Amino acid sequence: MCGRYASARSVDDLAATFGISDGDVDDLPAPSWNVAPTQPVAAVVGRAGGPCLTTLRWGLVPGWADGPGTGATLFNARLETVTDKPAFRDAVRRHRCLIPADGWYEWSRLPDGRRVPHFLTRDDGDVVAFAGIWDSWRDAEGRELLSTAILTGPAPPDLRHIHDRAPVVLSRTDWRSWLLAGAAPDLPAPTAAGVIRFWPVGDQVGDVRADGPALAAPVQLDEQPPLF
Repeated sequence: MCGRYASARSVDDLAATFGISDGDVDDLPAPSWNVAPTQPVAAVVGRAGGPCLTTLRWGLVPGWADGPGTGATLFNARLETVTDKPAFRDAVRRHRCLIPADGWYEWSRLPDGRRVPHFLTRDDGDVVAFAGIWDSWRDAEGRELLSTAILTGPAPPDLRHIHDRAPVVLSRTDWRSWLLAGAAPDLPAPTAAGVIRFWPVGDQVGDVRADGPALAAPVQLDEQPPLF
């Protein structure tokens, strides 16, 4: 799963990375090393003139939902069921996006019961682009809320000792095809082995109020999580 991630690149960096012109960049949230569900996040979505950078709320609120509170638990969408679940099936056919990140945090459990946070990022140092979906919801006054969920799949073998799920990290060659949704969309493969590296980090990341690059800095552990 993915319940916390880092997105600390500047607007100019994101625009250059995804080939987006200044006129296609909306107001974006401030960079953060500790993004949590229900917060605004930067996203790349497709428009008639091409891709743009915009802001979505993390936690998908389907257009038919009674209220925005639905999104508090719908921040991940499983690859195995995304085309069937009522909350996600329309979005995955019509509204796809890329969620740029520097990496994400995941907690493993040691044999003594302690939970240890890890930072996971691309091994090649490139931007992490999560496969996402988004939807539009309106309140009784017609005000629109745009929200998103990150696709997750089975973790690759080299990450399963940390968690059995992982967000779907797309390669650059797959960015364009993912944004071009169709009526019967092909889904991406789960994140492959050898793409992601990781290291343990401090417990401060568990506090949603904490921020800064120190959250992703490696720390030493007296005991590593089991490999199997």
